[in-house]
Amino acid sequence: MNCTVGVIERSYVITIKEQLIHELNRLNSINQKVQQELLKAPEGSLRLGKSQGCVQYFRCTEADGKVYIPKNDISLVKKLAQKSYNNKILRYTEKVSRQLEGLLKIYDDDKIEQIYQLEHAERQKLIIPVEPTKKQKLDEWISEPYEGKGFLVDSQVIMSNNGVRVRSKSEKILADYFESKGIKYKYECPIRLKPYGTIYPDFTFLSNKTGGEIYWEHEGMMDNPDYAKSAIKKIELYENNGIFPGENLILTFESSASVVNMNVVKELTDRYLL
Repeated sequence: MNCTVGVIERSYVITIKEQLIHELNRLNSINQKVQQELLKAPEGSLRLGKSQGCVQYFRCTEADGKVYIPKNDISLVKKLAQKSYNNKILRYTEKVSRQLEGLLKIYDDDKIEQIYQLEHAERQKLIIPVEPTKKQKLDEWISEPYEGKGFLVDSQVIMSNNGVRVRSKSEKILADYFESKGIKYKYECPIRLKPYGTIYPDFTFLSNKTGGEIYWEHEGMMDNPDYAKSAIKKIELYENNGIFPGENLILTFESSASVVNMNVVKELTDRYLL
């Protein structure tokens, strides 16, 4: 059986809570911007009228009432129009920000699972969860059979600590690191990418955060021009199928002069797999 086939949606990258936080931050940024602009806005509001088919502009204040603005003072007209627009934006962003803040206080992406996990172990045996837990999903995913790429008869035998045969010492280092962190993976599980066909990512993971698959490619001979060209084409193939670096594709590199950087591996692992 193959791993996930075809395009993976970009919306699968972040959790709902992260999207809510991102939107709240965006609205707060807009709110701060319009507040700064409103501090410099002129007094009064803009009213529009029409005389003999022509638009007229009026400035309304408590002190002076409705005063005609001559067309040669278009700068004032624009500032008053901007002020009205900014006030509408301010009211909207403040209202929705309050709603999002309230929602974030009660919303948790994992709450449904937490309710089950907090049940006594004996009660869990009596309960059917409303949806599979992350562990159940991972166990089912990792147990799916697949046929890897295979090895040439005379190729070097390199085994990871948990008995997975890999193609290079660097891949062994990566595999052993994932194992030490308790991260389950599939080695060279095939996926089909249009229009090329089947490829074999070095490692495939099931995201603990989103439930989607994440692919890890280690490009190990980047000082070899032909290898580097092939690696670039493969990355473009991923992108053309909706699989993007920094989202659901992790990339590490090395050359004869620069080995795999484990500090980078640790940071990538912490960010995307834990």
